[in-house]
Amino acid sequence: MRVTVLGTGAMGAGVAGSLLREGHDVTVWNRSHDRAAPLGERGATVADDPGAAVAEAEVVLLTLFDTDAVVDVLEQAAGEAPADAVWVQCSTVGVEGTETVVQIAAKYGITLVEAMMLGTKAPAEQGTLTMLAAGPSAVLDRIDPVLDAIGAKTVRAGERVGEGTALKLAANAWIASITAATGQSLAVAKGLGIDPALFLEAIDGSASDSPYAHTKGESMLSGQFPAQFALDGLRKDIGLITDAARASGVSTTLLEALGRVYADASAAGHGDDDIAAVGTAF
Repeated sequence: MRVTVLGTGAMGAGVAGSLLREGHDVTVWNRSHDRAAPLGERGATVADDPGAAVAEAEVVLLTLFDTDAVVDVLEQAAGEAPADAVWVQCSTVGVEGTETVVQIAAKYGITLVEAMMLGTKAPAEQGTLTMLAAGPSAVLDRIDPVLDAIGAKTVRAGERVGEGTALKLAANAWIASITAATGQSLAVAKGLGIDPALFLEAIDGSASDSPYAHTKGESMLSGQFPAQFALDGLRKDIGLITDAARASGVSTTLLEALGRVYADASAAGHGDDDIAAVGTAF
């Protein structure tokens, strides 16, 4: 299929690479041209502006950082794509942000669905993300080849755009919690005078085990935090989750604590590092 990827940060670049590997005709655009240029060397068409990028697209993926970026790109490109193109909102922009995007799509007569990406840089590059999709089933059926190229599985959250976002917020609350909890347990072990690696050994293979605890825990133990999911990106998501929880009457006690812990790690200079750097806050 002819697929355009708008936004080639860590996730967008990985997604574009997976699409190329699976034989799709890929066009990419990024606000910073240098971030998109390497994909041109791999066979993608690198466009100079969003409008040119979507001119022949069958599917348009929005893989941008926040609501402002999505709105800006939509306003630039909406009238330039074929009328039957499917626009896929993949950016984590929260409940209110999603409502704004839906309104803009309606304004321009865009066919919009969403496919939130559950995973980090490596799964995006490997085509093993979990896609959290929502929108009319018939439209999602049309883009299955694209979702299959970038994900190991697709979970359909519902027929309404926004239900995929709701599932992504719930999933990222878990990611934020388990990563911070791993850092806390390692710090407690060290503070009590034992080798913190013993914590990971203790949970290994037990009912309380998690592969994620080992992945992030090993990074915490080494003190090396190459970014798979930037800490400031998760901080942004925690804010969106907190707002959504508060608006729906769910307690924000744990979310507010998580926000403070990740903020402490960011203030210490780890905002661009992997989320495993939250362990430094303990």
